[in-house]
Amino acid sequence: MISLRNLRLARGAKTLIEGASLQIFPGWKVGLTGANGSGKSSLFALLRDQLHQDQGDLEIPPGWVIAHVAQETPGLPQPAIDYVLDGDAELRQVERDLAAAESAHDGAHIGELHARLHEIGGYAARSRAAALLDGLGFLPTDIERPVADFSGGWRMRLNLAQALMCRSDLLLLDEPTNHLDLDAVMWLEQWLRDYRGTLLLISHDREFLDACVTHVAHIEQLKLTLYTGGYSDFERQRGERLIQQQSMFERQQRDIAHMEDYIRRFRAKATKARQAQSRIKALERMERIAAAHVDTPFTFSFRDSPPAPDPLLQIEDGAVGYGDRTILDRIGITLRPGERVGLLGRNGAGKSTLIKLLSGQLQLAAGKRLEGKGLVTGYFAQHQLETLRPDESALQHLARLDPQTREQELRDYLGGFDFRGDGVGGTSTPATTPCGPFSGGEKSRLALALLIWTRPNLLLLDEPTNHLDLEMRHALTMALQDYEGAMVLVSHDRALLRATCDRFLLVDGGRIQPFDGDLDDYRDWLAARRAEAGAAAQCPDQAADKAARKADREQAAAERQARIVARRPLVKELDQIDKKLAGWNGEKALLDTRLADPALYSGGDTAQLQTLLKRQAELAGWIETAEMRWLEISELLEGMPAD
Repeated sequence: MISLRNLRLARGAKTLIEGASLQIFPGWKVGLTGANGSGKSSLFALLRDQLHQDQGDLEIPPGWVIAHVAQETPGLPQPAIDYVLDGDAELRQVERDLAAAESAHDGAHIGELHARLHEIGGYAARSRAAALLDGLGFLPTDIERPVADFSGGWRMRLNLAQALMCRSDLLLLDEPTNHLDLDAVMWLEQWLRDYRGTLLLISHDREFLDACVTHVAHIEQLKLTLYTGGYSDFERQRGERLIQQQSMFERQQRDIAHMEDYIRRFRAKATKARQAQSRIKALERMERIAAAHVDTPFTFSFRDSPPAPDPLLQIEDGAVGYGDRTILDRIGITLRPGERVGLLGRNGAGKSTLIKLLSGQLQLAAGKRLEGKGLVTGYFAQHQLETLRPDESALQHLARLDPQTREQELRDYLGGFDFRGDGVGGTSTPATTPCGPFSGGEKSRLALALLIWTRPNLLLLDEPTNHLDLEMRHALTMALQDYEGAMVLVSHDRALLRATCDRFLLVDGGRIQPFDGDLDDYRDWLAARRAEAGAAAQCPDQAADKAARKADREQAAAERQARIVARRPLVKELDQIDKKLAGWNGEKALLDTRLADPALYSGGDTAQLQTLLKRQAELAGWIETAEMRWLEISELLEGMPAD
């Protein structure tokens, strides 16, 4: 086991951890959490023997193989799969020794090496490496491509695959999901659950942590505290302690009261019902975990958006791509005020392409784009971090965006994103420091702050949580739940998707279609697609036949759905007529009975008699018109297949 006894860790003059004592047993999966700069990466460096403690003891079982993800990948000419195989150092050594023994014709040594190769699964190693690459989103045609051909994000995936290839006793993963999309995150989650060694994981993805870890080690105020359970259990336990502090408790209660008041006022109002539902979600989530975030440095919300047209944006029979290559075809999408749409789809399916199209970054190759008058689009993507001016501070960026606003107001706004003061003391990022040396998280926070300041009524977010820590993700989730405008979101953070999206669109096979299900259903859909791909690889002819049958079923289902959609308004109108006729006929029957009474005519009340006769005539006219319409609809429905 790993044992820490009264351990003190410092970087230079700054103490990171003081008096840490805990034990991590073999097979445990531990999430390491704490604020940025609290010492998480330094603790990893200590475990890898790159740093040494300033006091106390650290014991790791001798002979343990430790795997980690390299942060740099040189532009190597070797194929991707060979680079991944390098992660198994013993396998590579046995292969080298075997080549030397064969050159020396040393039969006895050759036999020993083949036996060892069998023991370590060396004969299946290439297949195992290919499976890792497939799970992380690489195409079959990619595995023989040189490492140098891949971009920075894909090289980080290669580094991750290399770390997973290592038959390790201890696996150290620092933000492994940053460069992954949702399907790769789900695959990695399952892989880590099946991993038999000891895992230490740094991640800002709460749902990923919940699925993978059995314990949480949290660094706070120089103390390293071990909690039992997943991340939600940790938040609850830490929250129970923090909630005892009265000022923090009062702040949370104000937030809850604000949301409850909004729900009471607008829940029954049609134009605000969706926003009220979002606040109900936020309230449910807040009651469970917000206590663990009451000391967050981030407090921001979206500014009021300008009046939104309805619809905001329409694309009819559109097509988009790059050059002669079409990525998405037959695009039909309508975005309305207040909609919250999540985009799902496998890597490379075209989610980011669709976001770029909606933002206007890409133009239609075919079809029609219709923008509502008054549309204000806010677009966030990781490549936009590169557009920040390295010699300008957060304050200068915002002042350039809105030179008319007072500096103090700009400073107050940036403070909600933890850009505060002028750098004198504290742990916040100074608002006046040039952003060139900012971390990825700080640049993402600044880009989001600039975007929100523009008051968009349509928000387009492509992986907004990359590089953001847990506290900022929580603040962003709460702000998005309170956002009044429309939103389209691509994210591998399932907690964000679950909390902020009301419906999902699936991007697959060059098409966009509604996804009738939640993220658990999407996980099952991905598993089914992987199974189909595996079957196709084993039996191409059978898979092709199955694909054809599937296409026929999908076409039949689409035709059936079209017929259902065509019948639906007629059936609805017929039901409404039936209800009206029942009421009118009942009322007319009572009137007929009353008007048939001779006493009515001998009473001398001619005004009442005239009123009753007029009502009888009105009802007779309505009934006749309704019955004619009922017959027309019935004839139309008879000519349409019912399915």
